[in-house]
Amino acid sequence: MATEPNNWGRFGPDDQRGTLNLLTPAVVLDALRSATTGQVLSLAMPIRGATSSPAPGTVPHLPGRPLPQHFMSVDGGDYAAGARPIGQGLRVADDALVVTCHGTTTHMDALCHMWSGDELYNGHPAARVRSYGATRCGIEHVGGVVARGVLFDVPGLLGLDHLPAGYRVPAGVLAEIAEPRAGDVAVVRTGWPVVWERSREEYWSGQPGLSAEAGRWLAAHDVAAVACDNAAVGGLNARGLADEPLADDLHLLLLHRHGIHLVEMLWLEELAAAGRTEFVFVAAPLRIEGGTGSPLSPLAIL
Repeated sequence: MATEPNNWGRFGPDDQRGTLNLLTPAVVLDALRSATTGQVLSLAMPIRGATSSPAPGTVPHLPGRPLPQHFMSVDGGDYAAGARPIGQGLRVADDALVVTCHGTTTHMDALCHMWSGDELYNGHPAARVRSYGATRCGIEHVGGVVARGVLFDVPGLLGLDHLPAGYRVPAGVLAEIAEPRAGDVAVVRTGWPVVWERSREEYWSGQPGLSAEAGRWLAAHDVAAVACDNAAVGGLNARGLADEPLADDLHLLLLHRHGIHLVEMLWLEELAAAGRTEFVFVAAPLRIEGGTGSPLSPLAIL
């Protein structure tokens, strides 16, 4: 059973969506008022897949994770070699993309992604996570997310290009930027992805992120989701692990105890340059039944 304040049972004993339940039609309609210019920005990293080139490794990722793979079942070379067209003058290219989202591309974590003990969020049995997928709290329960996004540009506030690897954002710094409302998506910029182009070794030396205090502060404000441009929302050390004790682990605090979905590895540089704190946040994960997460291409409508 989850300890300390949590959302278990708050949305009913069978709930598998957590604080996304706060996105009622009225809240969504109110969020749409945050768009004033109609400019649309993508907040996603590119997915570069290949089987015989270094392309996937040119996008920020965590070491040791399987990188995207892109296969073509039929392409222009096949027709040049004499493949029969599917109709008179009609040719087609067909491909398949394999992406393991966690740690390799912009993605959303499902509520079944991490847990402690024998229960997922809301007391669902962890034994229902099987080799073929999770039969409870999978990513397919998310649906579409349309909410007011609130950008917490922490390096911008501190006058930095990016936060240092060891920095853990305190709640007070978030409070200086904005006070989120129930149902908002908190979007936190650390600036860490820009380090990738300068030095992959530096990028892998650790990562800045939210402190447990900041996570509890966002949970207390009833945010619908937390999104960040780093790889784990919380900070990472040089081994790619969190230094916090289990009670303060951000994934357990937000996903497991509060049912707050996490979005990781965003690209937020253009959004920060636009100078907007409020915007419309739009995202829809793939309906992967039993998925622990999904690649995501979130949008900011300014």
